[in-house]
Amino acid sequence: MMDKIYVNDIRAFGYTGAFPEENVLGQWFQVDLVLTVDLTLAGSTDSLPDTYNYSDAVQAVQQLIQHQPFKLIEAVASEVAKVVLQSDDRLTNITVKLTKLAPPVPNFIGNVSVEITRDRTHLTAASPRPMALTSVGSLS
Repeated sequence: MMDKIYVNDIRAFGYTGAFPEENVLGQWFQVDLVLTVDLTLAGSTDSLPDTYNYSDAVQAVQQLIQHQPFKLIEAVASEVAKVVLQSDDRLTNITVKLTKLAPPVPNFIGNVSVEITRDRTHLTAASPRPMALTSVGSLS
């Protein structure tokens, strides 16, 4: 079964970035998710427990971005995939598109995104260590 739930425009302010000023000043990130889950039962019962509660994904993504800074958006996307896949055994695959809305690149007003697709085998993959929160998010 290849049913999908799309959760778009999750926004969170975080301190991920390869440049020191990103770790101090922070910036906005946007996340779009495509969740693969069998929706047959939910379609026939019209009952929330029979589907994936996408509010869990929204909260998990926001918490991760706000509280676990990394150097690379690739690492954040990978950790988002893990945390959401761990939230419900019924999820079989996830596609994560993570966008840095205002990257600190001179003379560039666009954005930069990475998109990854992972299945449940990703849950056993190694995770990078987040940067220490005490070194980010403050001007002192």
